Amino acid sequence: MFKTVFIAAALTLLSLSAKAAPTDFPNAHIWNAVPQDAVTITDWYKQNVYDPNDNKIGEVMDMLVDKSGQVSALIVGVGGFLGVGEKDVVVPFGEVHATVRDKKVYLIMNTTKDSLKEATGFQYEGNTTKWVPDRH
Repeated sequence: MFKTVFIAAALTLLSLSAKAAPTDFPNAHIWNAVPQDAVTITDWYKQNVYDPNDNKIGEVMDMLVDKSGQVSALIVGVGGFLGVGEKDVVVPFGEVHATVRDKKVYLIMNTTKDSLKEATGFQYEGNTTKWVPDRH
């Protein structure tokens, strides 16, 4: 008996919430295919960045997306050893170019490690989920 009452109450709640659900939302556009030139964030995030002479100059630590949903900048970690003493700098997304080597995406930036080290450093604030100028 209790089981029947519980099921009836649950079904009533579900039907009420279904009736209360907004129906005036426009349908989202959903693609039926992946764009041919698309790459995944995995091809960029936590990947090494090299200068044109094939020297490692940093690692992509984060990707910043603007309000239109486009990747606008990369946070590149430079220097340090095993994360200690590393500095995070902001790099415009268009400054890092991807190429494929040995079936893997390879990131290249036309700068030096020293130039990145001289740039303004930033730190991530978890409570605001923002990158802010480094206070050190």
